[in-house]
Parts: sequence; structure tokens; C-alpha cells
Amino acid sequence: MEILVCVKRVPDTAENEFVMNSAGNDIERDDLVYSVNEWDNYAVEEAIQIVEKVGGSVTVVTAADADADEILRREMAMGAENGLLLNDDAFVGSDCKGIAHILKGAVGKGNYDLILTGAQADEGSGAVGGMLAAMLDLPYASLVNRVEVGDGKLTVGREIEGGRREINEITLPCVLSIQTGINEPRYVGVRGIRKVASVEIPALGAAELGIDASCVGAKGAAVRKLDYFVPVKGAGAEMLAGSAEEIADKLVEILKTNGGIS
Repeated sequence: MEILVCVKRVPDTAENEFVMNSAGNDIERDDLVYSVNEWDNYAVEEAIQIVEKVGGSVTVVTAADADADEILRREMAMGAENGLLLNDDAFVGSDCKGIAHILKGAVGKGNYDLILTGAQADEGSGAVGGMLAAMLDLPYASLVNRVEVGDGKLTVGREIEGGRREINEITLPCVLSIQTGINEPRYVGVRGIRKVASVEIPALGAAELGIDASCVGAKGAAVRKLDYFVPVKGAGAEMLAGSAEEIADKLVEILKTNGGIS
């Protein structure tokens, strides 16, 4: 099975202290420490596990600047056979639809049975996977926390409200957005990273992908950021203790006291 996994280089929340930029429309990104988006790491692990069971190969792809080469190599050290960097000045400022359009170009360069993304990335929209599937006219499932491979199809579990799981059958090729907790991503050691340090990673721009530059980047974006801000801190939270029934009774009293219910 040939699997393409879309990954993103994001600021590491454990290693950075975030502040707003002077324009107030983004975080200050100079000197940040970056890592692989957490959800994408689970998607790569799931792809590797599938290939270990049924054979094939895993390719990791990212649409970013040249510095994103480091996350591709990390995922290759994890077990992906190939990396693909989508890099062009025309891509800067792309919204979710633009990123999906760029990734569609990469899909067209291969013959993939399965395309995986993380359920969401650092900005939390969770939109790219669904948009990519729509552009490719392929079946799609989101929040996937179980994958079983069958003959020309997959059985997938989806996380739904109330801690429940929905089971679906989906034909190949398809697009899945992977939820955290589906597996345990394997450890990547220094030795593995050194092993792939000199592997050539192709870089493709708009022309190589057959993309009209007017459809991507800031000019092609239908959504743009207007403002970032840190919410004003309110009073501290009140933690309720006791059994479920006792907590429910206390919550009702608090709501009544504060005018939430009558």
C-alpha cells in the first residue's frame, strides 16, 4: 500500500514562550523552536504500522519553507521511506483551502492508495483533510482512532461525542484525518536521524505541481487573520469534589446563585 502523510512544522508549545507580534495579527515567530505537529506524528506512526502489516511505502509531505526539511527527516528517521517538500514563495500566506490545493498537486505526483493527515494542527481548524478529500473527490473520515485494512477497503473507527466510537467501512483510495491516541508513536533516536541526514528530499514549487499561483498564497486566500489577543484573566476556577450526584447538585446550586437557571 502506498501511503502519503501530510505533516506540518509547528511551534513547540513546551519549548517556547509566545508573545503577540507588533501588528497584533500573529505570534512573534523569530527564534521559536519548532517540531512536528502532534496529530501528524500519530498519522505517520499509523501509516508505518499499516505498511509493516501489508507492505508498501510511506511518503511524508509538507507545504512550508526550506526549514521544514528537518521535520521530514525526523519522520523518515521514524520509518517513512520518502520525503517531499512543497516550497514556493507563491505559497506564503495560504489559508486552509490554499494548503489543500497545494497538497492536491503533490497527490497528483504519485499513485497513493491512502492519504493521511492529522485531525488538526496548531491553529485548530481541522479543515485541510476534508478540503483535500473534496478536491480529490475521494471518501473521507475525520477523527479516526482505529484503522483495519481489508481487501480494497478499510474499517475505520471515529471518535464521536460522549466518548463513543462510530465504525465505518470506506473504500480505497481515501483520505483519513487521524486522532491522537490511535497508537503510540515510536521513539526517534539520534542514530536514526543521522541515517537519513544525507537523503535527498525533492522540493517542488507551483510550476512542478501544476498549480496556478493565483489560487494559493495570500492573494488566493479567502480567509485572513485580523487579530490575535490574549483573553483577559477572570476569577479562578472552582473545583467541585464528591460523587457525580454531589457534584451535579453543587453545580445546580452555583448556576441558580449566579442566574444561570431559575
